[in-house]
Amino acid sequence: MFKLVTTSLGRLRIIGFIEGISFLLILFVTMPLKYFYSMGEPNKVIGMIHGLLFVLYIYAVIQATFDKKWNFKRSFLAILASIIPFGTFWADKKLFREEV
Repeated sequence: MFKLVTTSLGRLRIIGFIEGISFLLILFVTMPLKYFYSMGEPNKVIGMIHGLLFVLYIYAVIQATFDKKWNFKRSFLAILASIIPFGTFWADKKLFREEV
């Protein structure tokens, strides 16, 4: 576990997982609460957390791009994954694994 946190790719994988969870919480929990039950507070709180995680994710992608010398396509797909539901989970499986 500690090795995972010490590399740029490891940090990206952890941040990507948490960012993906926060995005799904917004889409499937807080947005329905906001629009169907007029409960906007959960959306504000989770939205702020998600915004911070999104910025950290983009920073982690940029850091991994330079550390791992990723090409433009791989970096673009990693960033694109952050705006598609379940995208960061796909990116973890397809893009963020160390090459053997």
